Amino acid sequence: MDRGVRNIESAEAQNQQVRLDDVDRRLIAALQPDGRRPYSRIASDLGVSESVVRYRAQRLERAGILQVVGIADPLKIGFDLMAMIGVKVRPGSLDGVCAAIVALPETSYVASVAGGYDVLVEVICRDSAHFGELLTRRLHTIDGVTGAESFLILEMHKMAYGWGVGEVAAAEATA
Repeated sequence: MDRGVRNIESAEAQNQQVRLDDVDRRLIAALQPDGRRPYSRIASDLGVSESVVRYRAQRLERAGILQVVGIADPLKIGFDLMAMIGVKVRPGSLDGVCAAIVALPETSYVASVAGGYDVLVEVICRDSAHFGELLTRRLHTIDGVTGAESFLILEMHKMAYGWGVGEVAAAEATA
């Protein structure tokens, strides 16, 4: 996968949900704080064999449920500007606009949404000149884009990737 980009499946593929059991959820929870944690230690903590952990981790990766990646803080490695952009799209152009935005190397998040905008985009840029060039010369020139509003991120208060497993386990336990 290029640049640590998560492969987002089509809506049809997303609807084919894989059922997770307690071992799967506990394995995911064990990998979230440290994706390099040895399978032998995880196996010991979960009370299963190392081969079970390896098999389960590979199965979760193949199903697109789990991806172990290194995440860098862009603001600490020379990128001084992060922004969210709300994009308005001409009717019938959503798929093409999203594909064009996904292809921009500065994008880290692209989602079609309901509400005041049709697409929400997170971008990471070197500086304001880079951001201005991206916005005016590339984003605004994409066929089908009818407008955009930028929201500069002044300070990131939370950026979480270890979500979901505990809530699902709790919900299933009470069901």
